[in-house]
Amino acid sequence: MTITDDTRIDYAAARKAMIDSQLRTSGVNEAFVLARMSVVPREDFVPETAKGVAYMDRAVRLGDGRFLPAPVFHGAMLAEARPRQDDRVLVIDGGSGYLAELVRPMVETIETVDPEAAASGKVEGSFSLILIDGAAEHIPSKLVALLEQDGRIVGGLVERGVTRLATGRHSGSAIAMLPLSEMGIPRLGAFDKPASWSF
Repeated sequence: MTITDDTRIDYAAARKAMIDSQLRTSGVNEAFVLARMSVVPREDFVPETAKGVAYMDRAVRLGDGRFLPAPVFHGAMLAEARPRQDDRVLVIDGGSGYLAELVRPMVETIETVDPEAAASGKVEGSFSLILIDGAAEHIPSKLVALLEQDGRIVGGLVERGVTRLATGRHSGSAIAMLPLSEMGIPRLGAFDKPASWSF
């Protein structure tokens, strides 16, 4: 789709269509999710040249390896996470800032970092909820250490090349991730498993 100066896009109608034809039909019906996604304008989180496709049912490329994931991923993620007013949230941002804006009014505090900073341990603090705005092949120990005991983590998980929404809790010294529904989720290279020798 090419956007010209005389193109008029009804973004409010596009958001309603996103909710009715993408979220509801995928089983995302939680009122708080639909309320947030009906008022946060996805078109404000993509480059000017991509505004016309901000509401399509797949990820939008932002450049430099960054993506805005498909609406159903964010909707399903919020439904699983169920952010609370007392949550201290860490958002590992895929590059758009959209997820953090969805969550911001629902929680006590929110911090946003890029995947490289999260994977390399350049983040300090303790969080009750971690949201990963993309798919990770593994969860680094430095990230596990940021999640308080019994804290929740929700994001994408890569297993044998397949991406799924996954959720987990911090118990002991590890996080056990439970894969849920399979869906297209942009992969975050910073969370790829370290290369190892094999014979």
